[in-house]
Amino acid sequence: MAITPDELERQHTLLTAAARFDQLRMRDTLAPAHPDPDDQDTPDPDQPRPLSRDEALELLALGEVLIRKAAYGRQLAVRTARATGASWTQVGAALTVSKQSAWETHQRWLVEQEPAGDEAATGARGGDHHLAARPDRAEGASS
Repeated sequence: MAITPDELERQHTLLTAAARFDQLRMRDTLAPAHPDPDDQDTPDPDQPRPLSRDEALELLALGEVLIRKAAYGRQLAVRTARATGASWTQVGAALTVSKQSAWETHQRWLVEQEPAGDEAATGARGGDHHLAARPDRAEGASS
């Protein structure tokens, strides 16, 4: 069975995915290079063993899971910051991007969250309509 981010995303929370990723990454870092097939020496039992192919693929897929979960959490934090009165300028500063970039990224994410086939998707879902205002209109062109 193939190891995929979608499969692992269903199995792990952000914390458990991070813990498993860190465990595999540390073992991969500390383990000796893959043994030479001609080397007849017995491996040191006190030394971490190299990752298997399945573990290496799991490590790659877990990296993608972490990226997805962190991105989702980031967008929820943007929504919360805006709902509590933060300007797009402040949100952009917290993300080290321009207010326009912060707004565009968040709008793109909101549209992606819309159910398929919703042609009226404007990025303003439910109670989020006040969050969709463009930064130049919401804060004035000089913010």
